[in-house]
Amino acid sequence: MFIDEAIIRVKAGNGGPGCVSFRREKYIPKGGPDGGDGGDGGSVYFVVDPSKDTLLDFSGKHDWEAQNGMPGEGKKKFGLDGDDLVIPVPPGTMIFDLHRGILLKDMNEPGMKVCLCRGGLGGMGNVNFATSTRQAPRYAQKGKPGQERHLRLELKLIADIGLVGMPNAGKSTLLSHCSRAKPKIANYPFTTLSPVLGIVELDKNRRFVMADLPGLIEGAHDGAGLGHEFLRHIERTKILVHLVDIMPTDNSDPAANYKKIRNELKLYSASLTRKPELIVLNKADLDPDAIYINDIKKRLKGKKIVTISAVSGKGLDELKEKLWEMVEKKKKRSS
Repeated sequence: MFIDEAIIRVKAGNGGPGCVSFRREKYIPKGGPDGGDGGDGGSVYFVVDPSKDTLLDFSGKHDWEAQNGMPGEGKKKFGLDGDDLVIPVPPGTMIFDLHRGILLKDMNEPGMKVCLCRGGLGGMGNVNFATSTRQAPRYAQKGKPGQERHLRLELKLIADIGLVGMPNAGKSTLLSHCSRAKPKIANYPFTTLSPVLGIVELDKNRRFVMADLPGLIEGAHDGAGLGHEFLRHIERTKILVHLVDIMPTDNSDPAANYKKIRNELKLYSASLTRKPELIVLNKADLDPDAIYINDIKKRLKGKKIVTISAVSGKGLDELKEKLWEMVEKKKKRSS
């Protein structure tokens, strides 16, 4: 299951109340106040955990609360501070304030830690209020309440390579043949209903992450088909591989299909069209004389294009090498 959105309530611990107490010892009838301070409440932290890849932990738990501070005690004993609550989230989690609709933090780096709710301060005991004119104060402070927020967590898929294209272009088949991922494959639109990740391994020292993203159709930026629910996942991929079916079963124009998807990406976010892209013409086994392939290449002149057959495996080794080169080049530019 791929859980990519969750709504939760987080609450920091309340500060413990201060204590009203007076020293009581034999032969000391007027010992004075000795009530200790309450402990501070625990804070709520979010930390990026690279071992997690979904928001599944939040699907059955809505309320997350840190520990309250303990109350102060007599003999000037301070209450214990409440334990902080540390909530692990996968890389790429974006944390929004639910009511204000603003982005609080983009958790995009492994190990990143941020405090979103501060614990309440403990109240002071009556020992703090004794003066020369008020030697027996009979009151103490209550602890401060901890902060509370209602949050919306949104996970944007992080992958080196994102496979895009029309439904049934062969994205799932390509991913299954390049990695050990087992996406659902069938001859109907929108086989992939949620992003599927696979690790493509060329050798022990060379690997990258490839994501099979749900098929797009014209009007996706306005919600058509699976809509923009999954368009946002494309934003986090470093490189786009645009898979084009050279002989679509609906007899549509392959080159026109490519341009339609490019336009949808542009309408959703212009930054998507600036990502490095490789066009992969699929199902070459259906065009042994390369008649359709050559026509598409001619119409998409100036684009980086490779030809494969995901079913037969033709051209897959060359494709993986090419993608590795692009990933490494992208990493060097980013460093």
